[in-house]
Parts: sequence; C-alpha cells; structure tokens
Amino acid sequence: MAKVCWPYFDPEYENLSVRINPPRVSVDNTSCSDCTLIKVDSVNKPGILLEVVQILSDLDFIITKAYVSSDGGWFMDVFHVTDQQGKKITDGKTIDYIERVLGPKGHTTDGMKDCPGKRVGVHSFGNHTAIELIGRDRPGLLSEISAVLANLHFNVTVAEVWTHNRRIACVLYVNDNTTSGSVDDPNRLSIMEEQLKHIMRGCEDDDNVARTSFSMGFTHIDRRLHQMLFADRDYEGGGVTTEVDYPPSFKPKITVERCEEKGYSVVTVRCKDRAKLMFDIVCTLTDMQYVVFHANISSNGPYASQEYFIRHMDGCTLDTEGEKERVVKCLEAAIHRRVSEGLSLELCAKDRVGLLSEVTRTLRENGLSVRRAGVSTVGEKAVNVFYVRDAYGNPVDAKTIEALRKEIGQTMMLNVKKDPSSTKAREAETSGWAKTSFFFGNLLEKFLA
Repeated sequence: MAKVCWPYFDPEYENLSVRINPPRVSVDNTSCSDCTLIKVDSVNKPGILLEVVQILSDLDFIITKAYVSSDGGWFMDVFHVTDQQGKKITDGKTIDYIERVLGPKGHTTDGMKDCPGKRVGVHSFGNHTAIELIGRDRPGLLSEISAVLANLHFNVTVAEVWTHNRRIACVLYVNDNTTSGSVDDPNRLSIMEEQLKHIMRGCEDDDNVARTSFSMGFTHIDRRLHQMLFADRDYEGGGVTTEVDYPPSFKPKITVERCEEKGYSVVTVRCKDRAKLMFDIVCTLTDMQYVVFHANISSNGPYASQEYFIRHMDGCTLDTEGEKERVVKCLEAAIHRRVSEGLSLELCAKDRVGLLSEVTRTLRENGLSVRRAGVSTVGEKAVNVFYVRDAYGNPVDAKTIEALRKEIGQTMMLNVKKDPSSTKAREAETSGWAKTSFFFGNLLEKFLA
C-alpha cells in the first residue's frame, strides 16, 4: 500500500496576514473638540470587535459614538471616547497603552475563547485561586459565601457579584492567608467546594439549583459573568422577578429586522445610556455565536442608540420569530444585569481576612440586600462597592444609612451615594443617568490622604 504523504503546513501561516498587514492604531485629539478618536485598522479575525471594546471598557472610557465595519478581510473601527468626567484622553501613558495593546505588539489572549458554563468552578493561576458560583439568590447569600471563605482562612482580593431574575453569579479571586499564594491543597479545595455547594443549594434538594465542578478557562471577568448567567438561562424570567420595576423610559427597546439588500439581520437597541453598554451587547451577541459585520453607535444625552448588522457564524440570518425573540430576551437581560438601581455604598479599609465577611454581615443585619458588588485590592487597601436595597427591593431609608455610618464608619471610610432612580439623584446627574461602573480611584485617594 502506498504511503500517503500530507503536504507540509507551516504553523506560522495563520499569522502571516497579520505580519504582512499589522494592525494600525491612532489616537486622535485634534479632529473633535469634545472627544478623542481611536481608530483601529486590522486584518479581520473572530472576536476582534469584542477584544477592542473590552480594552476600551476596562480603561473606563465612555464610548459616545462608534462606527464599525468588518465585512470581508479587513476590520476598521472608529470610536469617539471620553473619560468619566467627559474629557479627552490626554494622559501619555494611557495613550501609549492603547497603541501597544491594540497595535502590532498586542496579542489576543486565550481569554477570548469560550469557557464551559460551570456552576461552581475553581482554578488556580499565579498567586490566586479563582472561584465561580451561580445559583438562586436570596437575602444574605453573599454574607454566607464570604463567611465560609473567611472561616477557611481564604482572603478575597477581587470579586464581582451580579444578580438578575432571582439568580446570582459570582467570580471571586482568593489566596491563602498564610502564604499569600494560590490554594494548592486538594483537601482544602474539596472542603471549600463542598461548603460552598451546600450554601448555594440552601434548603433545596434540586441539584440544578447549584452544581460543583472545576473550570480551567481564563476569561475576562465581566464576560464570564455574562456567560454564567446566560448558561443559567436568566433571560427566562418565568414572569417572576425580584428586579426593580423600571419606568417605561428605562426599558430597552430592541428590534430585529432583515436587511434584504445585504443579507444581514439588523439588531437595533435603544435604551438609557450607561458605562460599558456596548461591551455588554457585543459580548452577548458574540457568545450567542453571531458575527457583527457593521455597527453604528451613538448617544443623545441620556439615551443610546446602537445598530448592529449581524449574521450567525454559519452565515445565516435570523429568519424565525423564535430566534429573534431569543436575541431580544438575551440582550434585555445583558443590559439589565449591570443596571444598579439602589443605594451605592463605597468602602475602603486596610485589607485583611474576613473583611468582606464582616461588611456583608453588617449589611445583612441591617436588612439590606446586595444587588451588585465589586471588590478590589490595591496594595494593602481593600475597596468594596455595594449596590443595595432593602430585603423587599425597596430603596433604603435614611435611618438605615445613619445606622450603617455609626456601625462601620468608625473603622473604614464609607461613601454613600443615593439611589440613581430617585428624582433628586437623576437631577444631580448631568448626563441624565448614573454611571454604573466601579471607580475606586477617588475613594482610595481620600482614604490615603
């Protein structure tokens, strides 16, 4: 029998087009008087739009306008951005960073790849162990989770917590209190998983409420939270929800139509503008296996209008009403997950094991329910941000706020921001709607002063 000889395939061939035509990035502060233009020209590749938007969102830029075109082999984007104060991006180090990570020296990490939808996952890297939790939300659940970790002498250095449609998703990064490194002991990991599984399950016997498994993926934390809640089908509310009843002006208006001329499905989103809105929409479309070929993004005062020309990865458009309805539901869920209607509590203190447990226990004892939370560690300082309401989903009253100040304001810096859904708070927001990202810089500067 003749021996079959396959042709040689150069492993570097896949990157040849990138090496021949490296990405071009320009940061333009002269063309527009009120914003910075970031232009990206690159060879087109799967996930590139999400990668670029993710980087801009991580820098806490506000995208006021964007024009996207990636039909064919080339990707061309123009983003109109400002900082959180509405000013141009003029810091030299920030501009250098943008040109480096989006330019020829930048590279796509494995974090762009999809990860399986795990219920409780654990993986270690560097000096941290990452924990993923998803299950049915209930008052005091975050306090119970942080108490388990504190009792096992795990220090929470970074965490993000989202709730939506009676579900909770958490991504926590912890290290060992004694070694300040990742937790490598399989016995301790096993005990931690079992205790967290028990907490997440609560009084219910259904294994679907919360499951335990290991995850080895490395995905951007916000994208991972979207993936977890999407896999948990939080977009199917079943008519029962603990979410805030948004006024009509807050409800997104999403349509899916067909562009017969070019063979695209056109997804149009009109809603209240907020930070990272474009990231949440592009992330959801990407994880639903849709490819964005063109997009037009703009904001008019407090409102945003976003239009995406998409096809499925197999080249098909959204032809059935079922497909269209699913896309609308998933985008509505993605937009609402990050909306933070509630009192904002920003706390800064010296980092220590059990700090998160102590704070969340105090919130629970005062009858507060955490809707969304962010935890960050800068050096020896821990910065926590909680969006809270009372146990029934109502705004927090002034007496509870004063009690919190007296109880925890003596040992850590506490900054309280009013409910952005209230009339006074809306009037105070010059942009028309409160930004909902976590910005730790000003709080940390006050603490260190």
